[in-house]
Order: sequence, then structure tokens, then C-alpha cells
Amino acid sequence: MRINSTVLLTLVLLFLMLGAGSVSAFLGFELGSSALKGVTTPDARPTTGKFASSKANSSQPSAVTLLKEEEILKIVKSRIEGKAKAAKSEKLDEDDEDINGKKQKPEVKPQEVVQEKLQPGFPVNAENQGVSLAVQSARYSGGDLLLRVKMQNKGADSVRFLYSFLDVTDDKGRTLSASTEGLPADLPANGPAFTGTISIPTALLDDVKKVSLALTDYPDQKLKLEVLNIPVDK
Repeated sequence: MRINSTVLLTLVLLFLMLGAGSVSAFLGFELGSSALKGVTTPDARPTTGKFASSKANSSQPSAVTLLKEEEILKIVKSRIEGKAKAAKSEKLDEDDEDINGKKQKPEVKPQEVVQEKLQPGFPVNAENQGVSLAVQSARYSGGDLLLRVKMQNKGADSVRFLYSFLDVTDDKGRTLSASTEGLPADLPANGPAFTGTISIPTALLDDVKKVSLALTDYPDQKLKLEVLNIPVDK
């Protein structure tokens, strides 16, 4: 009797479980259907036409023209020859410029020795024992009378001078102060000519028309050079 009641209870529970499951499934289906209302299924058909055409257009390689080996060699040869001609043309242009520059460049001639133009009454010379003293010119500049002097020793012995012993006098016998520049202290034997300047202040020459120079060697004073009546008119 107990067995029958247990079986009956089991069956009842089983039916209740099945009913509850069915009800739950039905309610879940209804809720899902109501939630999916208004939602349409996307078009799953593949649009192969557009993609295929665009892919075909983009991936289709352009036609490549292959050159023959002979044509390639000709192109390379022509380019090499063109570069060589251009370089040769530039070289010829540079050579032409050099030639034209040399033609246009004036020829430099050696400087000619210009003979000094002497003033009237010059030079005034004095010579003793092979030693000469000559006044080449006289001019006024910057408040001084400048006498251009040339000295030379053609004798066998060298001669020394001390120009502080140079005597300068005017045509009235008055002694004038003077300074020298460029004249050598020693004149070598058989030596070249030396030039220099004797300066006399013009303030001392207001009424002077001629001056004279007197110079002796130092310290022996064996020779005396006298240059007389040098014209100094203004």
C-alpha cells in the first residue's frame, strides 16, 4: 500500500514538472517573439557584382610594354653619346673663353725708362778726384726749396761724407740752413749713381736768385765739391 502511494506521488510530481516546463517554454517563446517584433532579417545575399567589378578594375594590371634588347642598347648608347657631346661642348666653350680672354687681355709691356726732362740751366755739376755732385732740378713745394741731387764715385777709393758739414750759401754770401734726404754716407769706388734731396726753407729765399753748395769728405777733407750759382728763381 505504501509502494502504490509513493509511485502515485512520484508520477504526480513528474507531471507537475512537465507542466511547469511546458508553461515556462511557452512563456519564453512568447516573450522572445514579442521582443523580436519589428526586427527584420538583413539581406544576406552577397553583392558579388559590385565588389567583383571594383576589384577587377583595381587589381587589373596595366599593360606593360616590354622593349627589345636592341632597343634598350640603342637608348643607352644614345644617352651616353649625348652626355659625351655635352661634356665636349662645355669643354670647347671653356677653351673659347680662355682664348678670347687671352686675346682681349692687353699685353703688358716692360716699363720704359723715361729720361728726365731737365729745367733750363740744369744740371749744375761739380767733380773732384772722380767724385761728382750734380743738382738736377730745383722746385718749391710745401714751404721748401727742393734740390734734386745726384752723386757718383768713379774713383778708385770709397769716399765718406757727413752732410752736417754741407755749406749752403745764397748769391749774397749768406749761409742758409738746409737738410738732406736720401744721400748716401759712403760712395763706393766705381759705384752707381745715388740720388737724394736737399731742402732749404723758402723763408730764407725771399730775394735770392741763386744758391751754391760746398761739401768735403769726412774726416780726411781731401776733396771738395762746389756747385755754384744754382738758379732758384720763383
